[in-house]
Amino acid sequence: MRQHHIRNREQLIEEFGSYIVDDPRAAKGRWAELFGCDKPIKLEIGSGKGAFITGMCLRDQDISFIACEGAYNVYPRIPQKAASLNVQNLLVLPQYITDPREFFGDGEISGIYLNFSDPWGKKRYNNRRLTYRDKLEGYRHICRPGSALEFKTDNDELFEFTLNELAYLGLTPDIVEYDLHSSPLNEFNIPTEYEEKFTEEGLAIKYLRLLFT
Repeated sequence: MRQHHIRNREQLIEEFGSYIVDDPRAAKGRWAELFGCDKPIKLEIGSGKGAFITGMCLRDQDISFIACEGAYNVYPRIPQKAASLNVQNLLVLPQYITDPREFFGDGEISGIYLNFSDPWGKKRYNNRRLTYRDKLEGYRHICRPGSALEFKTDNDELFEFTLNELAYLGLTPDIVEYDLHSSPLNEFNIPTEYEEKFTEEGLAIKYLRLLFT
C-alpha cells in the first residue's frame, strides 16, 4: 500500500511530540521511567498509522504500549490518532528496528506484536524479515518469561517461513490459526489498516502466538 507524503508532517510532530521518543536508543532499560509507571510494556513493530496499537491502548489501559514505525511519511499519524482518542499509555519509537536489543534491555518487554510485516519475497532477503531467526532470538532476549509474540499476516509463504524459523530455534507456538477471522479468536481481534483491506479482498488472515519461557 503506497504511503503518500504528509504535507503537514512537521506540524504533526510538533503538535503531538509528547508521544514521540526522539532518542530511543538512549531509552534502553528506561522505558518504564519514560512512561512514568511500572505497568507491563508491550511493543508493536511496524505500527503503520496506528489503528491496531491505539485500539490496544484503549482496550488494555493497565498496559503501556510502544508503537514502532520507521516510515517517514507514516509514523506522525500514530500520535495524531492517539491524541484524537485521548490515549494516555502510548509512546512512539520513530525508527526501523534491525536488532531489538539496541533499544530494549533484557526482559524489559512483556509482549510483541508483528502485524503484516513486509514479506521480503526474494530468498536473498530472508534475513530482513521480522521473523528471521536472528530477530526472533532478539525478541526472546528483550521479553520477560511468559511474554507472548503474536504474528498476523495474509502471506502464506511468510507464515510457513515463520513456522520453520521457530522450529529451527526449537520454539513451538501454542496457537497456529490459518483463518483468524473464521475462528473464535476473532472475537478479541483488533484489525490493522492492512488487515481490513486484505479481508475485503477475501484473503485469509494467518495468526500464531508464541509464549517465551
